[in-house]
Amino acid sequence: MKTNITLLALMLAATATAQRSAIAYTEFDLDNGMHVILHQDNSTPIVCVSVMYHVGSKNEDPTRRGFAHFFEHLLFEGSANIGRGEFSKHVERAGGVLNANTTADRTYYYEVLPSNQIELGLWLESERMLHAKVDQKGVDTQREVVKEERRQRYENQPYGTILLEVLDRAYDTHPYKWPTIGFMEDLNAASEADYQAFYKKFYVPNNAVLVIAGDIDVAQARALATKYFKEIPRGADVVQPSVVEAPLKGERRGVVHDRIQLPAVVLGYRIPPTGSKDYYAVDLLNRLLSSGNSSRLNIALKDQQQKAVATGAFNLPFEQGGLAILYAIANAGVDAAALEQAMQAELERVKRDGVPKDEFAKLVAQLEMESVQDRSRIAGIASDLARCHMLMGDARLVNSEIDRYLALTPDDLKRAASTYFGNDRVALHYLPVGAKQP
Repeated sequence: MKTNITLLALMLAATATAQRSAIAYTEFDLDNGMHVILHQDNSTPIVCVSVMYHVGSKNEDPTRRGFAHFFEHLLFEGSANIGRGEFSKHVERAGGVLNANTTADRTYYYEVLPSNQIELGLWLESERMLHAKVDQKGVDTQREVVKEERRQRYENQPYGTILLEVLDRAYDTHPYKWPTIGFMEDLNAASEADYQAFYKKFYVPNNAVLVIAGDIDVAQARALATKYFKEIPRGADVVQPSVVEAPLKGERRGVVHDRIQLPAVVLGYRIPPTGSKDYYAVDLLNRLLSSGNSSRLNIALKDQQQKAVATGAFNLPFEQGGLAILYAIANAGVDAAALEQAMQAELERVKRDGVPKDEFAKLVAQLEMESVQDRSRIAGIASDLARCHMLMGDARLVNSEIDRYLALTPDDLKRAASTYFGNDRVALHYLPVGAKQP
């Protein structure tokens, strides 16, 4: 069944606009430099307690790559007042869930709990910040966990090394050059003192933002945040890396042999920092190329030309300038060169012809719907508040960032394609082990 794209876009946009409402919040600083954001939503009796630290893989010593991600695991080991292995059990016994994640720029921990357990979440996060167990026993335990994660996600996964290979070629000097997962040789070589020094340097209140969101009383939540965190000593100010990466001049081409059956092509392009106007244009352009069955790469390479069995495009939205990565996995009998040519043709089509208004409207409508869905989860709101404050310098963007997308025009996408998707790039051909490049 065919659906009128323009009509569908208008319907989606109308629905999204009707459901989008401002997120109200209060923010303040403790004397030790910790920033606190409170968001009240009493519609459901749950609360999210979260802490984001301004430390990621870009903050690591080049000889200790993987520390930030390793600490994502290590800081669940327990504390001076929480038994080893008991951290998660406290949350689970209270009927809650918890998790953490790490990027090149920040590390984020959170608990979602019944709202009458707000103090449990605050106590756990204050213990993580002040009294975490950073000792050899925990290091040895979590090192094995990280080894297994690396094997599953990268080493034993078909095409699993794509990110590692692209990053290594896309940067020469910036610490974005290495992946968040790090390298086991660096973790193995580190001493207990190295781990303790990293903890003391980065996991301090003045390098963190605490977000409490959900079924709260704002005055009470403010008092509790102050109670649990005000006595934690301020650390030395953390200075973010200021490495200036030289422009990527020309193409960096390579061949990677992997345990795969079908060739693949991966293209990597430098893009502006997250939060900049052109970042949003590139992000929307990637959606045009890869989002859903009606995306450009999917229709052209899979449906029409049958040169690919899978296509995709995504951004690495780094704080100091990231990457856009496009990929396609070849259909049987299609070589990598022909597949790359087909991908390039789609990029050239955008540069030459731009984006029709109805197709552009559909992209914007999809984006608005995603924004509404994100706001339906209290954990999503908490994460977004922390991200806007820490990585873009203003929590108010939680309500206005969507307007940066809405302000774009089809011409902005055409310009972004010409500006950022040129010949200065990484181009990789993934081939089966033993196969020769044609």
